Amino acid sequence: MKSGKKVAVLVSGGMDSVVALYEAHREHEVVLALSFDYGSKHNHREIPHARHHAGELGVPHEVIELGFMNELFRSDLLKSGGEIPEGHYEEETMKATVVPFRNGIMLVIAAGLAESRGAEGLVIAAHSGDHAIYPDCRGEFMTAMGEAIELGTYENVALLRPFITLRKEEIAARGAELGVDFSRTWSCYKGGDVHCGKCGTCVERREAFQLAGLSDPTEYLETGELPSRGTGEESC
Repeated sequence: MKSGKKVAVLVSGGMDSVVALYEAHREHEVVLALSFDYGSKHNHREIPHARHHAGELGVPHEVIELGFMNELFRSDLLKSGGEIPEGHYEEETMKATVVPFRNGIMLVIAAGLAESRGAEGLVIAAHSGDHAIYPDCRGEFMTAMGEAIELGTYENVALLRPFITLRKEEIAARGAELGVDFSRTWSCYKGGDVHCGKCGTCVERREAFQLAGLSDPTEYLETGELPSRGTGEESC
């Protein structure tokens, strides 16, 4: 049963955020699904999926352009950056894909837009498997941002993290329960026509379906043995 809370949901078009949208739609009144086009190599693959699922649920969808990040920031995740590394998501090489303060920038904008649309909460799909290589995914950061958003909005907009105790395979299982069509989600950082199967996000995606015992509807270029985990520590 819905709680009646009005919320905005950050939806990239990836697995976690799409499941978060469906979960929020079940529990709350979703007044906005919000995506950001910040010049990543895979934005053009992700955002259409975010738009699709918002449409399926009858939720308004907005895309905020943040082209300055691609022009001014340094990250291999961006079109202006180098090659996307391959291997497990927890490898140190994945640091090359960090976009400086990306989540901070997006949450600040989302908070202002959420309050403007009358939302009482802002949903983000941060989960227990987010990694320490991303400073703006860490629990301490998210807690501090939540406090800042609540203090900086008249309506005391709450930052909601419904998946914070879940791992990615548990989110995949939750999505299956909610009827999410995972073939209409995107993970691959390379942003090609098909998931590469080898970059960190593809490896994490493949691993999540395997651990959840779910059939993976994704087409991959490579489906060989999954690499072992690196030494990265879990965070949030």
